[in-house]
Amino acid sequence: MMHRIIQPDGWLPAKGYANGVLSRDGTLHIGGQIGWDGNKRFVSDEFVGQMRQALANIAEIVTAAGGQVSDVTRLTWFVTDKEDYLARQSEVGTAYREIFGKHFPAMSVVVVAGLIEDDALVEIEATAHLS
Repeated sequence: MMHRIIQPDGWLPAKGYANGVLSRDGTLHIGGQIGWDGNKRFVSDEFVGQMRQALANIAEIVTAAGGQVSDVTRLTWFVTDKEDYLARQSEVGTAYREIFGKHFPAMSVVVVAGLIEDDALVEIEATAHLS
């Protein structure tokens, strides 16, 4: 098999995409995660709450693949409100450390006009390398 689809137990199925794809070489590609839980319900209507949930989703996908957050090598963030993101850096940092601790992979932040889910304020995709 060339790759394995990663879907955490108990999550509603992904439709038209995969939450995670683990390649034979141990590279885990994690599709964009937003601020909803495994039942596709938003946990918050504000940026930091959604960001925390998106990162928690990434951590859960990595764990489901047999890894840990320290295996994440790249995060790409898509945010809809640059000013909100910049104004809440202290809260962003606190929420980030709750999920990822002091592990800081390569990151990019891109400001976008909108996301596919209208209520989403942030989407984060990731790459991890599992040994």
